[in-house]
Amino acid sequence: MAESGLRLIIEGCKEGRRRAQEQLFKLFYSKMMIVCMRYARDEDEASDILQDGFLKVFSKLDKYDYKGSFEGWIRRIMVNTAIDCVRKKKNDFILMNENQNLEDFVLVDDEMEEEEPEFTPNQIIQAMQNLSPAYRMIFNLYVFENLTHREIAEQLKISEGTSKSNLAKAKKNMKKILKKREI
Repeated sequence: MAESGLRLIIEGCKEGRRRAQEQLFKLFYSKMMIVCMRYARDEDEASDILQDGFLKVFSKLDKYDYKGSFEGWIRRIMVNTAIDCVRKKKNDFILMNENQNLEDFVLVDDEMEEEEPEFTPNQIIQAMQNLSPAYRMIFNLYVFENLTHREIAEQLKISEGTSKSNLAKAKKNMKKILKKREI
């Protein structure tokens, strides 16, 4: 879509026009659903995150200043909504602490085989959904959102060591899950 067309839709949304909101939703639904699926346990939870995220998008549109990518702006809202969702279910969100033995995680990259099988994006997302909420969150923030361990630690209020160990364990678990599906 041309930038001018998107700008018209955004302006319509700011004015509260339902048709413009519907257009914006349809325009970004697929891309944002993929983002939400990476953080969610299943499609239903991803759909809930997506709905909550779009409600936030519509309520905060007046803060969008047309600087930078609008898609990136929406994506950041979706990621933050997913993080909030996980925080609400704090009893599931158990992070390993930095005092745990890191030796369990050091060999993760060394365990890679010479030729790794290829997996479809759907298989990878399904494997990610089998990770614990903590591992899934850190894996997403590091791999897909390109945050550093320091940024992850600040955002989740954990130590950098906890972020690193959770990422290593997430990678190890992903490999196990994907290897099981390969058989």
